[in-house]
Amino acid sequence: MKRVVITGAGTVNALGLSVPETLAAMREGVCGIRPLAFRDVERLSIRIGAQVQGFDADARYTRGELALYDPFTQFTLSAAREAIAQSGLTFAGDLADRAGVVLGTAGGGISTGDDSYRAVYAEGKNRVHPFVVPKLMNSAAASHVSMTWNLRGPSFTVSTACASSNHAMGQAFSMIRSGMAPVMITGGAESMLCFGGVKAWEGLRVMSADACRPFSANRNGMVQGEGAGVFVFEDYDYAKARGAEILCEVVGFAMTSDASDIVMPSQDGAARAMRGALADAGIDREDVGYINAHGTGTAANDRVECAAVTEVFGDHAKDLLISSTKSMHGHIIGGTGAVELLACIMALRDGVVAPTIGYEAPDPDCALDVVPNVARDARPEVALSNAFAFGGMNAVLALRRA
Repeated sequence: MKRVVITGAGTVNALGLSVPETLAAMREGVCGIRPLAFRDVERLSIRIGAQVQGFDADARYTRGELALYDPFTQFTLSAAREAIAQSGLTFAGDLADRAGVVLGTAGGGISTGDDSYRAVYAEGKNRVHPFVVPKLMNSAAASHVSMTWNLRGPSFTVSTACASSNHAMGQAFSMIRSGMAPVMITGGAESMLCFGGVKAWEGLRVMSADACRPFSANRNGMVQGEGAGVFVFEDYDYAKARGAEILCEVVGFAMTSDASDIVMPSQDGAARAMRGALADAGIDREDVGYINAHGTGTAANDRVECAAVTEVFGDHAKDLLISSTKSMHGHIIGGTGAVELLACIMALRDGVVAPTIGYEAPDPDCALDVVPNVARDARPEVALSNAFAFGGMNAVLALRRA
């Protein structure tokens, strides 16, 4: 079994258009949630979200490329460029034949679909762009990453709602650990902040109209975000041989299914996923110092997740630092675990734990150290990244300081 490390990271999200910008915002507890700006937003009940700001697609891509790139693909390609540049890798020969891409997204090209439905149903047009299907398909971003960087090994997309990115990164980890591939580009993206994307979520009645306050007693729902997080996962020996900078080590992964309810989370399913990640990594629960929580800001999710953490970690739970960065960058749905992995890397590499901002009142059902409002200096040896999705799809990654 080979060791797996992360040698590159890239992102586009509401906190920044790069990793340094995003980590600086996380350290400062910046809120990326603002009033939404897109067509027909006045018809929505929910008018806030963590929308990407300052991303000039016309300056980044040609007109021909934009005909093929939905925003979720645009975000992915920009994040991948940053990650691969940091890694210093060039894909040619045998490395290109064996390296691949596995990305997560829940909805794929939602904006493209929304625009096309509007054209046909609202505007009465009888034709749509000939590239609508390759633009909106969930696997579009993975395909374009593989084509752009000559990655000819295993490449595919995972779609498991809000756990999509963690499932994708877990698959990349498993492929490298087994020897199937020496390098994998992995992570995820989402861009649902359009009229149809937000209107669909409104129907669930889980959205907040004013703020995301995970673990706070007065929390009243989640807030959508958008963006991408992309990483270079690499065989440790291969990375060491070429002198690559190692951001952290991926040491464990587990996934479980609640097999119970399509929307309500399960304490048992979440607990089994965390225990599984610890067992897969071969580490004791006392070794964990930080958990990036799923922490959506809904009453059900936060309460169940805190109960699962207490169940798994016992007396050690009171010593853990736990935060939800969704309070800053919103819930990026299928891309959320990828952006949140940056907070784990920051904790392990830089010794800074991102805060849970918007915290206003303690909740006895969430009586853990949720790092309220202000970042914390700490030196965790091991961090967990939790993702618990609709449909009871749970995926947890374990990472260790390099």
